[in-house]
Amino acid sequence: MFRDRGVEIKTPSQIETMRAAGLVVGETLALLRASARAGMTTGELDALAAENIRAAGAKPSFLGYGHPPFPATICVSVNDEIVHGIPGDRVIAEGDIVSIDCGAIVDGWHGDAAVTIAVGEVPDEALELMRVTEESMWRGIAAAALGGHVGDISHAVQSYVRSQGDFGIVEDYTGHGIGSAMHQPPNVPNVGRPGRGTRLVEGLALAVEPMIVAGEPWSRTLEDDWTVATEDGSLSAHFENTFTLTGSGAWVLTALDGGKAKLAELGVPYGGH
Repeated sequence: MFRDRGVEIKTPSQIETMRAAGLVVGETLALLRASARAGMTTGELDALAAENIRAAGAKPSFLGYGHPPFPATICVSVNDEIVHGIPGDRVIAEGDIVSIDCGAIVDGWHGDAAVTIAVGEVPDEALELMRVTEESMWRGIAAAALGGHVGDISHAVQSYVRSQGDFGIVEDYTGHGIGSAMHQPPNVPNVGRPGRGTRLVEGLALAVEPMIVAGEPWSRTLEDDWTVATEDGSLSAHFENTFTLTGSGAWVLTALDGGKAKLAELGVPYGGH
């Protein structure tokens, strides 16, 4: 069912199918996190992801997406690359931070999530950037409640990042609604004011994905028409989860435990099963 401005409201059974897609994404990202090492190419990570998604009976969301069509199963963005990096023959090096964005489709319904991983020993500044980015994503999800607004999520992400130091919040790219298509209304910005934007209701599914940089938040698109990098060459981190709200709380569809542990840590009711 579509509401005003194209916002798609899912039935409980459709949310269950999105959970199935989300588990494929979560399991694939766990595999890639465990497998990534110095000396591997980004293309090898992509091949692992493709095999895992297909073996689960799902389809990759990203392959063939957009214009020009995205040529791979996952996005792999290294160091100063923010999002949409195309996997290929780039060799991952000791000390790199690698952002991996993954989407999968089960019976026409999507899951979408991203992680940034450290390869070997990385500087403390990079680890802190990753920590702040991941925590801001969870703070955004934790701020969501039935009857609230998308701006509550945006404000929580922004407020947490600002409280942690002098980091840049990329505003040109946002989270999004998700369901029968990977990208749907409403946008979920990483800056905003509480009480603004689309109302949060049961059956709405959102992808929350802060992209935080160590320097200035300005970006440029590389010659491949996909990869987005920081203008100043500073490091970037990216975390994402797909979640929904039920009558009992938040349910993170792409987290293997549904987000139960982290939501409990933040004092937020868990809405999954």
